[in-house]
Amino acid sequence: MNTSTSLAVMTSLSLDSQLVKLISDTYKRLQISKTVEEHLEKELKFFKKVTTGVDPMDYSKVMSQKGIKVLSLFFIDKVANYRGYTKEGKPTQGKFAQWFEEEFTQQLRKPKYRLLYPSIWNKDSSGKSVLNEQALKELASSVHNGYFAQDKKKDASGNPQFAESKLSAKGEGGKTAADESAYNLIMKDKEKLLSIDEKLRFIFSHSALKEGWDNPNVFQICTLNETNSVMKKRQEIGRGLRLAVDQSGERVPYGFEVNTLTVMANESYEQFVTELQKEIEKEEGIKFGAVEKHQFANIVVSDELDKKEFLGAKKSEEIYQHLADKGYIDKKGKIQDSLKLDLAENSVSLPESVKEHTGAILATLTKVSKGLSIKKHEEKKTASLREDNGKQVVLGDDFKALWDRIKYKTTYRVDFSIGELVDKCINEIRASVAVASAKFEYKKVKVAVTEAELETFDEESKIQYYRNRNFQLPDVVTYLESHTNLTRKTVVQILLGLGDKLEAFKNNPQRFIELAGEVIRKQMRLAIVDGISYHRIGDEDYYAQELFQEEELTGYLKNMVEANKSVYDYIICDSDTEFEFAEKT
Repeated sequence: MNTSTSLAVMTSLSLDSQLVKLISDTYKRLQISKTVEEHLEKELKFFKKVTTGVDPMDYSKVMSQKGIKVLSLFFIDKVANYRGYTKEGKPTQGKFAQWFEEEFTQQLRKPKYRLLYPSIWNKDSSGKSVLNEQALKELASSVHNGYFAQDKKKDASGNPQFAESKLSAKGEGGKTAADESAYNLIMKDKEKLLSIDEKLRFIFSHSALKEGWDNPNVFQICTLNETNSVMKKRQEIGRGLRLAVDQSGERVPYGFEVNTLTVMANESYEQFVTELQKEIEKEEGIKFGAVEKHQFANIVVSDELDKKEFLGAKKSEEIYQHLADKGYIDKKGKIQDSLKLDLAENSVSLPESVKEHTGAILATLTKVSKGLSIKKHEEKKTASLREDNGKQVVLGDDFKALWDRIKYKTTYRVDFSIGELVDKCINEIRASVAVASAKFEYKKVKVAVTEAELETFDEESKIQYYRNRNFQLPDVVTYLESHTNLTRKTVVQILLGLGDKLEAFKNNPQRFIELAGEVIRKQMRLAIVDGISYHRIGDEDYYAQELFQEEELTGYLKNMVEANKSVYDYIICDSDTEFEFAEKT
């Protein structure tokens, strides 16, 4: 028994990793796809911005002077994912390189990008534009390249082979001679990369490249790290936080309309922004949600005869000290919950000498304190045993009669028909399991640095369906066997009984397995309910009623519901579902 249990656990872990890898690869491919799409959209936007009002015959001339080269940077942590080598040293494409070329060619088939790459389009006998497939294939292979550390080994063509870079404990790289070679290579090509005539636009590089690696025209950064890289986000986005230049080398004058970096993060943007904010606070000494001594110095107190007067540093320090004395801020200026509460209730205490400027001071404090969360200590409460007519409910005759019926410790047995279970599972899966192609939500937000926090705005959300079936299907039988505890024979019977419904498994393997597993477990639960029987261990094995007096229940009011049909005066809820249910009862 022990051996079979151990094997089941090992198989389960292996199958889970199959699904995780499948989802991870699909997710990363979509990251690449979205990065390519963002890149081409920026190229098109910049092209139209520079050529608006220009004769089409002069497009080339104008672009050679004012055109803005768009670059995209992919961070990876395994060179093999981009470039591999055969035993003979012949270079081979890794999965990222393959996915990139497939996604790039798919995007360029859209007619709107014909303006950007007219050389891959021909005219047929009727004058209609027709895509040159060979030219498209050659373009796709020429617009991307890898910049990695190089070792002493040569490939079949005599070129140095790519090698792995290494991160230090602080998330820094570029310390070895091999790393230095990658750094020198890309720095040598830095000016070349800015030329529109240079086809290279998409750069795959190691996340360990050292500080100083940057390019003013990197507009997209895509993080494809397969592990939880310790590289700092501040370093990653630093590669692209530069003012772009045009073909003459001049900084472009368009502001954020052009100079915006898009980060295709492998996490939610909330996580990304939170971690980035922490790093900025730690590395740069910038305080979010903290009051500085000079915070109020620039508040305008008079604006007569075109001569502005300000509150000044001395008054600002006086306000700062008052806030500290009231406990509104700590010794480092960090805003406390008490200030947030008083701001919400419009009851903030300020020095008498600045009362006439209360509105401007409170506006400043509100701006700085924005986004801070509050936990009220006074909301912490211990639930008490409820009383009825001066007597605790748990001591009443009605509750005692109920307790005497349910207090005994028991064992249980289950008896159900396997044949009936299989039939019910087949019918329910066929009726209720609908699996479409994998659906991913793509969110794009802008991030602004404010005094209170890194603030996100202008959120866009798109749904994308993934219909590529070019992947190895996981072992659905073994997975369902290990996650339902049914025998392999029973699982096979259920799957074979599904008929053409089993085709849905190919659309989205993970979703099908999840839903089918849920149905099977639900039918098993129903079978158990119908076939379960309890057997009392003995008259002396039971739970004592005194546990209600001995155990203390403590929670916060926001998670507690006042109760009239419980032995306690409050019910403590661990989830929104429990909270809603408790409110209804």
